[in-house]
Amino acid sequence: MGSGPGVRRSEVGGFDKGLPTLSKSAALHRPKSMTKLAENILAELGILDNMAAATTQDQKAMTDIRSLLQRLWPDPAKENVTAQEIAEAISLIFVNQLSPVQTGSLLTALHFTGWDRRADVLAEAAAAMRRHAAKIDYQSLENAIASKRRPEGKYSGGLCDIVGTGGDSHHTFNISTTSSILGSSLLLLAKHGNRASTSKSGSADLLMNMQPKPAQLARITPDTISTVYQSTNYAFLFAPIFHPGMRHVASIRKEIGWRTIFNLLGPLSNPLNDAIEARMLGVARDDLGSVFAEALRLAGAKKGLVVCGQEQLDEISCAGLTLCWQLVEGGTGVEVEHFLIEPKDFGLSAHPLSTVSPGKEPHENAEILRKILQNELPDDDPILEFVLMNTAALFVVSGICEADTSDMGPGDDGNVITERGPGNGRWKEGVRRARWTIKSGEAWKQWSAFTEVTNSLPI
Repeated sequence: MGSGPGVRRSEVGGFDKGLPTLSKSAALHRPKSMTKLAENILAELGILDNMAAATTQDQKAMTDIRSLLQRLWPDPAKENVTAQEIAEAISLIFVNQLSPVQTGSLLTALHFTGWDRRADVLAEAAAAMRRHAAKIDYQSLENAIASKRRPEGKYSGGLCDIVGTGGDSHHTFNISTTSSILGSSLLLLAKHGNRASTSKSGSADLLMNMQPKPAQLARITPDTISTVYQSTNYAFLFAPIFHPGMRHVASIRKEIGWRTIFNLLGPLSNPLNDAIEARMLGVARDDLGSVFAEALRLAGAKKGLVVCGQEQLDEISCAGLTLCWQLVEGGTGVEVEHFLIEPKDFGLSAHPLSTVSPGKEPHENAEILRKILQNELPDDDPILEFVLMNTAALFVVSGICEADTSDMGPGDDGNVITERGPGNGRWKEGVRRARWTIKSGEAWKQWSAFTEVTNSLPI
């Protein structure tokens, strides 16, 4: 048999030895349009059998959760449904063992019974999501961050996160992402985020549009994250990389058309959860505040602050009151304390949300971020003060503001503001530290180191 046009014997090997026959499984899965010549070439290389095996693997036996679905509606409590059962069902999604129909039914039942907004369900489901996240070598991570720990006050030098649920429809500037960069000047940050879902500019969109050198977020993987921390205090955990199982539910979520439990799980599912010392979490509805605080407590968190602006904003509001739920460790364990806070508690002015809601494209918001980091905005700029409030709150919840002395670096006068406000927090001290991160150039330094290392990582 000749090798045919464009195919040399040396490229496929062994043509003169005779062609093997196709296995039954390979024959069943071959494309109908495949020519006999192509079929023989692929068979010689063993590719058809691999295709058959891959197809069989993709067609894993689905798990039937019909009995759970029947108990979930209309009254799961009456049927003694547990949070653990729901988490086990959600786990099937991450390994592609739940059919699209039953996945959609599960998400719908949870939504309309309100069980996707229960603390125990969120805590268990988030734990399941983290268990199915990409595996990280914690020993390697610890080795990378050990030399960078800077304990101060009641901050022990651990990782911190600041994140919001999104979905508040206010389209404000990317506050938590900007605050995370400022925060990395004094804390170790593990920012968990994704592209935009309900706005124009999500956290990942913002950072990948920064100039003069965008961050290469997709290159930060479980294998490279330790390398990132060797160069900077800041790391971004891009959800599609660290939660690959979420791809199995992406199209279903789009078709359903309403927010599901997965819109709430993100802030609770940081893959580095076990190494996180403190976190600040914004929710877009005030009825979720106590729910998220309790979910954090159930998950074992000891330092946490959940916030919701009175406008149903998933940040500390620069316009007025913000509802706060703080985890406080006491003699009987971790408890949740509730209080209100407003701009004057930070020593800052109030600004209407219209002044901090540019609704801009990612590259335009990235330019605002650059100006903030390079100290190009006036000290009383509304967006800047909005960022300062939220960064200050992150510093307060971390415990670093409890230090009675201060030696942040050049430009720090060491004058700690000991005044306390709502929740017994040193909010004005938090602002003092947040301003220093910008004026000293430390925030820009951390960001620059982050972009440099991500651009140096293998593709």
